[in-house]
Amino acid sequence: MPRATVDITPPGQRPDEDPSLAVRNNGGAEPSTEPAPAGRREALLVLSFGGPEGHDDVMPFLENVTRGRGIPRERLQEVAEHYHHFDGVSPINDQNKALIRALEKELAGAGIDLPVYWGNRNWAPYVEDTWARLAQDGIEHVYVFPTSAYASFSGCRQYHEDIARARVATTHPTRPGGPTAEKLPHYFDTPGFVQANADALAAAIASLPTEVRDTARLVATAHSIPDSMAAVAGPAGHAYEAELLAAAERVVAEVAPGRPFDLVWQSRSGPPSVPWLEPDVNDHLRALAASGETAVVLFPIGFISDHLEVRWDLDNEAQETAREVGLAFARAGTAGTHPAFVESIRMLLEERRAGGLPRLGTNCPASCCFVAPRTR
Repeated sequence: MPRATVDITPPGQRPDEDPSLAVRNNGGAEPSTEPAPAGRREALLVLSFGGPEGHDDVMPFLENVTRGRGIPRERLQEVAEHYHHFDGVSPINDQNKALIRALEKELAGAGIDLPVYWGNRNWAPYVEDTWARLAQDGIEHVYVFPTSAYASFSGCRQYHEDIARARVATTHPTRPGGPTAEKLPHYFDTPGFVQANADALAAAIASLPTEVRDTARLVATAHSIPDSMAAVAGPAGHAYEAELLAAAERVVAEVAPGRPFDLVWQSRSGPPSVPWLEPDVNDHLRALAASGETAVVLFPIGFISDHLEVRWDLDNEAQETAREVGLAFARAGTAGTHPAFVESIRMLLEERRAGGLPRLGTNCPASCCFVAPRTR
């Protein structure tokens, strides 16, 4: 199934000019600082990346992901083998379903009567289909939780674009575009996200042999992005690296105050001619071993669940590199469905419903994280 392609920029407007995506998705109004109107029918949407459900889905899925980026087919076939290693099934789908169940339980426990829906950018259930169902169900306003905690085109702006694309594609007899929407803010610094990652890091350190636990190098990892994308992340640029560094600092401060750590990158997918954030995690592991380090603990702070890029790129490739260079190795888990993380999502939702001041990620400037489309 190919991803739907529709023009989300109104005639006469550039993509990086007002009204911003946040304003357009909210029906032309700034995200509100007033409490949600009484009686408005609302929902929470978990908006994610998507993933294949079987061997036959893998290449069409990867073509969706990379459409327009000029990725050589040989590279797609190489990545496809990673999915085939897991029978063509992406772990992210079951992880999203588990998160939705946890959110439904959390909301019910707090007395919040709000349905939770699920939509994806690159595979079924496509966000366009979910948006049509929201409209059919009479939902008037949607709070969107993206499965990315950080600024950047792919981590924030593209989720705004997903919503805009779904609204353009949705027809409704009385409400063109279906429900209005607002994306929840960046959550890298929420107490629950930090606590979930801190607990995972502590467990990973404890799994190492006693003689190297206190000296193992702590290494935070996140998905690499092109340098050009990093330069425009956030209103002033470079917010992706800054937010990741801030999150990693908070996590390490909870587990091992004052202990040094590194922030490195993984899962690069672009052509070799395009500069991406470095160092790559495997290069960094080799450098650590060469400098005399004997053990390493990776904590994938850039991800919220143990999906394929965590399980393959770290548990397979990075662990093999560590083995080759003689480093004792442990990998921390991700936030997943940790109760503190789920609670933080509920608190973000309550903050917006109460009319809290819209923060970055909810009310992004029109040019925020804008990456000009490639020209041929």
